[in-house]
Amino acid sequence: MPRLKGQVAFVTGGGRGIGQAMALAFAAEGAIVGVADIDPATTAATVREIEKIAGTARALVADVSRREDCLRAVDQLASEFGRLDIVANNAIVFRREHVSEVREDTCERMIAVGLKSLLWSAQAALRHMDPDRGGVIINNTSPVAELGAANSAVYSAIKGAVSSLTRSLAVEFGPRRIRVNAVCPGSVPTPGARQISSEAVYESRRQRTPLGRLGTPEDIAAAAVFLASSEASFITAAILRVDGGVTVFGGA
Repeated sequence: MPRLKGQVAFVTGGGRGIGQAMALAFAAEGAIVGVADIDPATTAATVREIEKIAGTARALVADVSRREDCLRAVDQLASEFGRLDIVANNAIVFRREHVSEVREDTCERMIAVGLKSLLWSAQAALRHMDPDRGGVIINNTSPVAELGAANSAVYSAIKGAVSSLTRSLAVEFGPRRIRVNAVCPGSVPTPGARQISSEAVYESRRQRTPLGRLGTPEDIAAAAVFLASSEASFITAAILRVDGGVTVFGGA
């Protein structure tokens, strides 16, 4: 039996990359998926891919960094299907630059999308997750939350905050039977990531990864499905590293 049959999932950044892979994986396991993304074209494309595998999905075009947008999108999903069980936070804005070049508008946008959106989706979860049935929140952090990484000061700070927020929400939401965990992907060359990292950079990362390969969006999505399933029913406040060993080896 599909592990998420009958459940309703809300996935931010679901238009491409890891978010899209999570949306597809949840749907393959029987979940109804609300695909939230700021880009209407990629949002619709993910929905079409889910429908190709006979899944059910809804396109929710929203800027999840804005509280009203995020709450509205989840309200729409939960109103149509009568429940909310899973929230997966993948939306991010990333710019690689030396700290001396960081602009205020760039910093604010990165924090709004990468951190504030998690607070708004958490509020939505409290609004719609059944207190008896509970639910699951899955955040997306990074090895740079623990490792130093040049030209990534703002991103590293955001991911450190995401890891900390994951633990805090797990404690706060535990009495509501809402489990809060995070996946920690290693280097995954998604279309968005390839725009800011060269093939030489990815080859260097591959060589520093003990398993000798880079990650795929499907690797991360499989971990998210596990965390969302009943198999992880006693797991909360966990940071699940899906990084090929790069965190302990010392390179991100």
